[in-house]
Amino acid sequence: MSAYTAFELAKTEILPAALTTSGHLVWNSPATIDFNSPGAQGFGVKRAGLTIPGSLMLLISPAACGRNTNALSGPGRYGERFAYLELTSTDIVTGAHLSKIPEAARRFLASRTERPSCLLLCTTCVDALLGTDMERICRKVEAVIDVPVRPCYMYALTRESLHPPMVHVRETIYSLLSPRRKNPRAVNLLGFFSPLDEKSELFDLLHAIGIHTIRQLATCKTYDDFQAMAEANFNLILNPEALPAAEALANRLKIPYITLDRFYTPGRIHKQYQALGRMLHETLPDQEPFASVKSTLQAFREKHLHEQPSVAIGSRLNADPLELALLLLSCGCKVTNIFTTLGPSDRYYLRLLAETSPDTKIFGSLSPALASFDTSHPPTFTLGADAAVYYPDTPNIPWNDEIQPFGYAAVGQLLKNISTLLERTR
Repeated sequence: MSAYTAFELAKTEILPAALTTSGHLVWNSPATIDFNSPGAQGFGVKRAGLTIPGSLMLLISPAACGRNTNALSGPGRYGERFAYLELTSTDIVTGAHLSKIPEAARRFLASRTERPSCLLLCTTCVDALLGTDMERICRKVEAVIDVPVRPCYMYALTRESLHPPMVHVRETIYSLLSPRRKNPRAVNLLGFFSPLDEKSELFDLLHAIGIHTIRQLATCKTYDDFQAMAEANFNLILNPEALPAAEALANRLKIPYITLDRFYTPGRIHKQYQALGRMLHETLPDQEPFASVKSTLQAFREKHLHEQPSVAIGSRLNADPLELALLLLSCGCKVTNIFTTLGPSDRYYLRLLAETSPDTKIFGSLSPALASFDTSHPPTFTLGADAAVYYPDTPNIPWNDEIQPFGYAAVGQLLKNISTLLERTR
């Protein structure tokens, strides 16, 4: 099992292959824990595509690739919006299924009582290997059924590429937006398929500078609501996987964009809000929530510093585990282990972590040895759904709900959850 201290990693010029998906994808522990093929749990390609109000999806795949779609038959009724075109062995070898798609789409729509807003053609690695031109197929299908048709690629083979499935599906979704007259008081929040926590101060800060309409894909009830996103004066990108989609909207609909990262250290949140204000030629009044979260931090330190609680942090949580580790260290916690994969952008946090906690161990989540991880020296608590698996008998806060935390409010809520857990375990 590969583990390196923060101090060791901060000194390296090249990150160890055992910690990077591009260099050592042997066994993806978090994906295994989540049963996370591109369309299984959480927001994989299939469920993400169906966040478009009124959309339907035709899954074109062998039986083995489509079997886990049953996981979508629960809350949200996504399963009722699917149909399947199952590929035979002959189809897979010859590509004969391509001529069947227009008729399959026609029959699917004919079975519905309501006209859909659009149809998504979801294909698997079979068509990736065949080199299928799905854009052409979509045009042929659109001519038959007379509703917008878009491709949706469930290509597990490209998950570690520069253009993975979850990036492409965001581009597909927003490609449906049609030009509209701009509303100078409207903004879109792009990046997540579930809504931002309404307790986030970001909403109040935007309202304070005159932005009255804040739209998110997850809160669009109808296709007209979704199309109204084209009115935005600008987009705020809250997840880097939405950046290519935002660039396409900037080029096609002339909607500029600004990126915001999800930070947990209050100073970074404050600096980011200041930078956002400068870009908008406004001053975001975040002094009150900034002062409040600093008071919360101080109260947490005073309450728990004598305990010196230790924590192991996983990667299946709504945070960057390295940046989150810096917050917890500043609160008086000891960060023993971090389970994650690394990329070049992590070097900054590694350097800071090496200065404050050089002995923190970082485990790559790509080793099968994690299936039998040594739990003989458990921390006080763990953070992240995957950390709960590595330490099954240790109190855990998953912190990976679908409602997305953001800003000072996220910091305050997380510290409250940790404090409650520590009080319970005394």
